[in-house]
Amino acid sequence: MSIKAYATVRLTGCNIRRFINLCTANHIKIWNLKYVSPKEYEACCSTEDIFLMKPHLKKTHTRLLVVKRQGYFAIRAFLYKIRIITAAITGVFCIHALICTRIWHIVPEGNRFTYDESVISFMESENVTIGSHKRADYSLLEKKLEEKYPEYDAPDSPTKKVGGKADNSFESVVHAVRMESLQDAFSDGEIRDFDKRVRDVVSEPKYCVEPKIDGLSVSLEYENGVFVRGSTRGDGNVGEDVSGNLRVIHNIPLMLNKPVPYIEVRGEVYMPKKSFEKVVDKQLINGEAPFKNPRNAAAGSLRQKDSKVAASRGLDIFVFNVQRVDGVTLGSHKESLDYLKRLGFNTIPGYKLVDNIEDALKRINEIGEARGSLEYDIDGAVVKVDDFEMRRRLGSTAKFPKWAVAFKYPPEEKQTKLIDIEIAVGRTGVLTPTAVLEPVHLAGTTVSRATLHNQDFISEKGIGIGDIVTVRKAGDIIPEVLCVNEHTAESLYKFPETCPSCGSRVIREEGEAAIRCINPDCPAQLLRNLIHFCSRDAMDIEGLGPAIIENFVKCGLITQTEDIYTLTFDKINDMQLEGFKEKSIGNIILSIEKSKENDLAKLVFALGIRHIGAKAAKLLSDHFKTMDNIIAADKESILAIDGFGDIMAESVCEFFANQKSKQLVASLAEEGVNMNSKSVVKDERFAGKIFVLTGTLQNYTRKEAGDIIESFGGKTSSSVSKKTSYVLAGAQAGSKLDKANALGIEILSEEEFTELIK
Repeated sequence: MSIKAYATVRLTGCNIRRFINLCTANHIKIWNLKYVSPKEYEACCSTEDIFLMKPHLKKTHTRLLVVKRQGYFAIRAFLYKIRIITAAITGVFCIHALICTRIWHIVPEGNRFTYDESVISFMESENVTIGSHKRADYSLLEKKLEEKYPEYDAPDSPTKKVGGKADNSFESVVHAVRMESLQDAFSDGEIRDFDKRVRDVVSEPKYCVEPKIDGLSVSLEYENGVFVRGSTRGDGNVGEDVSGNLRVIHNIPLMLNKPVPYIEVRGEVYMPKKSFEKVVDKQLINGEAPFKNPRNAAAGSLRQKDSKVAASRGLDIFVFNVQRVDGVTLGSHKESLDYLKRLGFNTIPGYKLVDNIEDALKRINEIGEARGSLEYDIDGAVVKVDDFEMRRRLGSTAKFPKWAVAFKYPPEEKQTKLIDIEIAVGRTGVLTPTAVLEPVHLAGTTVSRATLHNQDFISEKGIGIGDIVTVRKAGDIIPEVLCVNEHTAESLYKFPETCPSCGSRVIREEGEAAIRCINPDCPAQLLRNLIHFCSRDAMDIEGLGPAIIENFVKCGLITQTEDIYTLTFDKINDMQLEGFKEKSIGNIILSIEKSKENDLAKLVFALGIRHIGAKAAKLLSDHFKTMDNIIAADKESILAIDGFGDIMAESVCEFFANQKSKQLVASLAEEGVNMNSKSVVKDERFAGKIFVLTGTLQNYTRKEAGDIIESFGGKTSSSVSKKTSYVLAGAQAGSKLDKANALGIEILSEEEFTELIK
């Protein structure tokens, strides 16, 4: 019976015995009969026989209740139910996929310039209709619409938020209202002293307390509610125009909710922690030096020439002050922040109005306690007198406002156990120690590794494996070991005498803290050298990223730098590597061939000479013209190059004195890599002349004008000084022009410059 379907049933009634006798007489099997009460029994029977029992149940006035179904057929029934449920879920997912991947409704939003019908007609011409598949990105379609119908191009168009041409001039901007810095306080006593100084001038001040965002201060200007310019703080009086990069920050409104005649606000651009992690991961993958902290990342992103790069960095902003406003009267700081919210700004979070300094201190502590859980970095809290009239009476010093102070939090510290020290080998052979820690929660993140800098740092702190150490985040970002709290190690840690990667002897050169591996064939150095060689600023070989290079090294396709130029389609294809199809292999080979035509400057930088960056590599290339001349150059001739010092010159000489370096260059030359400078000097009319470019030129880009100057033997500089020969001034020239006039430097118009280069 265990195979067949059967059931445990409950029988209730006054004639159960008669019912059982009737079932027996009619060959209906009942087993495991259990007495429950005079009017209740439990039993087992075949599920098929339950239907045969119905007449007998009726005759004896007995009720039957199925308690449990068992056996094969019960399992089959369960599976059948599951099949139905699975089919239903699958159907729901299919319907959901159909709904989510197709367009079912089209509504033009924010359309102030034409009829909706014309917009929908344009969409239909681009195959965007009801029922059609959704596109991954509609920004190109939006741009196309604006190009076809320029009247649709609004100041707050979504296309302004995706990044565009390199429209960041970084021209100087003189701030109409000085962007002041704040005086720092590090204790409750200093905050109370600030309150005493305030109350010596005004009575019963109220304070507004807000977090101090660790970012980059900027000014945003609006005319008639439309964003017109954004600039950095600079020195407080003069900043830089970074409008193009500010325009792509999603929380900066391009058009306000109300058309205010003019308003200038101050805000703090920052990089959220999640965005910072993504950016750093990408930098490490690409073999680039990672940003040290989110603040540096935000500052670097705001100075990108291409706003598309800035748009990809995930920057954000909090607005915290009204610098100037026309047409509106505001009486207090809190009132101004509330007003900014209504205009559409993302204002500073957690601001609070308090009645006295003791309540202000409580709020400072509250902000400090929440510090680790925030999605952004703060380095303190700001206490401001709320009333604007009181602020006016308090005034400012030469550096700081007297009505505000910034309380700085101390870095959070935790104790943990140092369980190991790992040694990594860098591109230049430097051995870098990293502490492996028992995980500890610190400043909002879990820390399990920390930098130990070098052997001198380890010896100074007396660090050994197994010690209990104090860890903190330097600048609230980079974990570092601060000190040893408890020595449990048998001895202090000593650097290995051989390289952990290749086993070769390591050395420490006089005057240096770094210990390095001197084996040029070290595998760890090889990988990093290859990544650097193929990077964008070096040989710029597209398709040979860090992961692919590592893959090629592991399978033996590349064992040394020159092997890059011996790669062929068949060599890569024969390895049958996952993800490498004909097209991708072909693109890699084409990119390698293209790199052979690079200027000598890119090759010099790609070689990875210590202390020689991209700019120094170009100076070498432009000065000596050929690789042979660079190799043959002595220290004195290299020092003759403007911008080169002793260390740089010695590094170049040492690199090319090495036989393996010479062999590498020779092998690259045999493979057809260009060994000559492509910088062509037409004549020497600008020899010894230094140009500074400012303002907007009509017929040249900055780069084009700079290339022309260099082609005539001149140099360009970013700043005006007594050494400057000419200032080439375009439209809207800023402070550089003023400084040039003050120093008596000759000013060239674009027309005069054009005459000079004929």
